[in-house]
Amino acid sequence: MACMSTPSHTICVISSMATRQVLAELVSAYEHRSGASVAVESVGGVDAAQRVMAGEIFDVVVLASDALRKLVAEDKVLPGSVVDLVHSGVAVAVKSGAAQPDIGSEDAVRQAVLAARTISYSTGPSGVALAALFERWGMADTLRDRIVQAPPGVPVGALVARGEVELGFQQLSELLHVQGISLLGPLPPEIQITTTFSAGICTATAHPEAARALIEFMASSEAADAKRHQGMEPA
Repeated sequence: MACMSTPSHTICVISSMATRQVLAELVSAYEHRSGASVAVESVGGVDAAQRVMAGEIFDVVVLASDALRKLVAEDKVLPGSVVDLVHSGVAVAVKSGAAQPDIGSEDAVRQAVLAARTISYSTGPSGVALAALFERWGMADTLRDRIVQAPPGVPVGALVARGEVELGFQQLSELLHVQGISLLGPLPPEIQITTTFSAGICTATAHPEAARALIEFMASSEAADAKRHQGMEPA
């Protein structure tokens, strides 16, 4: 459903791609229980933040917590309205049928990265953290020409499935439902990258109470199973 105003008002949500699947599940449950109408537009996280900054009208924004704090500072999200929803970790994938390297330890991941001809990660916070990890490993220069940056809004898993990328890193929630890939599993605990995604009420909304009620449901215990089903942990 496109995010647009209607006579009865549709609660309009913009989010990053990482939470697209979990929001679809939560919104469906909320609509069923409340009778409200909710539309979610999921795009690249940078694009979503820029659109809110530009004054595009949304009721709720769901982004990484750091990005939401910046929107609060810029008076684009109501102070005190931000609620953490999920903690999301990074997983690793290869094309279906390809060799599956060991990723059970930091050293194993480092060896897998060195052996890969092409590597991809997102433009979101997990990608920034991976770039910093490669820098810490002293591999940034070695890997520079091998990295295929996924365009905003394009899943890394899609590049892996098409054979354009040998080793893909992205939020587990974004890799779970991609056809044509083999999921190797999450990054090992010593280098796991966990992003907290939060929801906030946009200052542009004319319906703050409707927005608040939706966020309260998404943060409630009723939403926990859906979050785990989509590869995330409740915040």
